[in-house]
Amino acid sequence: MDDFQSLVGRLLVAMPGISDPRFEHAVILVCAHEPDHAMGLRLDRPAPGIDLKEVLTKLKTDAPDASAQRAVLIGGPVERERGFVLHTDDWLIDDASLAFGQGLAMTGTREALIAMTDPITGPRRSVLLLGYAGWGEGQLDDELGENVWITTEADADLIFDTDYDAKWSKALGTLGIDPARLSGQSGRA
Repeated sequence: MDDFQSLVGRLLVAMPGISDPRFEHAVILVCAHEPDHAMGLRLDRPAPGIDLKEVLTKLKTDAPDASAQRAVLIGGPVERERGFVLHTDDWLIDDASLAFGQGLAMTGTREALIAMTDPITGPRRSVLLLGYAGWGEGQLDDELGENVWITTEADADLIFDTDYDAKWSKALGTLGIDPARLSGQSGRA
């Protein structure tokens, strides 16, 4: 695959009419993309009835009251019991954090959860996600070719925006696309 182009650090925005209802109006940050696999985190779907304080309490970790205001997101349908902290790369753990894109990192440790609640030594911006979206060899590229997704640049303001209902429209807006004008039908030229 000489023409392979990695999408790491970019956003996938679901097109209307996506055949998998789990990804309707999805905005996914691509964290890893190689010819044989891809992995991303969905940024627009809060987990119903759960917040950061509840997760920290279940882990018997100090849970500041402010953490009750922080949503936990469903990062995707794969390994939903596994947590990932998506954060700015101003806070990293050697051998545990994966830095990628423009100033982003992902860490799946208890220390990352604790750091999320520390405004002084923790990352400047962060969110906890449960699960991830994954693609096998060539699958994501096939979906892109079938116009299932469009891609756009990712920026921290959109990634960490807490207006989850509007994130899909905002992501399309970065491309100058009015969501009301999109069709779920695809065609061939």
